[in-house]
Amino acid sequence: MAGPGTGATIVTGGTGGLGLGVVRALAGAGHDVVVTWIAEREIERFPDDLRAHCRLERTDVTSEESFEALVRSCEPDGVWALVQLVGGYLDGAPVAGMDMEGWDRQFALNTRTVALGLRAALPGMVQRGSGRAVAVGTRAAVRPFAGASAYAASKAAVLALVSAASEEVKRSGVCVNAVLPSVIDTPANRAANPDADASTWVRPEEIGAVIAFLCSAGASAVTGAAIPVYGRA
Repeated sequence: MAGPGTGATIVTGGTGGLGLGVVRALAGAGHDVVVTWIAEREIERFPDDLRAHCRLERTDVTSEESFEALVRSCEPDGVWALVQLVGGYLDGAPVAGMDMEGWDRQFALNTRTVALGLRAALPGMVQRGSGRAVAVGTRAAVRPFAGASAYAASKAAVLALVSAASEEVKRSGVCVNAVLPSVIDTPANRAANPDADASTWVRPEEIGAVIAFLCSAGASAVTGAAIPVYGRA
């Protein structure tokens, strides 16, 4: 697999259960990784062996100004890749009984963050004539289930964003894609589903391998895709 291009690779949500697997894959592929964080506990649990391969930047990815400052901090080489993992999950909330505060929170975390990231990073990529952006959706965006309408709808909006952005920049050497995990094998999901067969779930490092490919120079022919990474679930 061809390595990354010149510039930083920003990973939002890189301190979480999925994020650590993705950051390891990207660092292993030679990326200059910048990981966002917002709460002190994220720094406390970030593995020591990864710190030497990353730059940790405190960033509110729901803020336009904060995201733009993050992108500026990557100059002069700019941003080669943007990987957006930040998101939220809401279940057990039927449409007829939806708490609209919960609905709005899902769109803020899952959709607004992706829109802000693309808005901040794509102009520089287009100007340089190269770049990669990858957003994390979910299988529920294409196969919704009862009680998760806000989650599914906000992630489906991410897929629409990715498709539209890809159409806007694909002739500039920039690729914009999404990956669609099923249930991810993280400590949090194991704790929430103690009786489930976690061996069928997709592992963070498996998702990381797919994202590392999409962020490589060799993925120049792939854009506007929503790639299933379901494992065996």
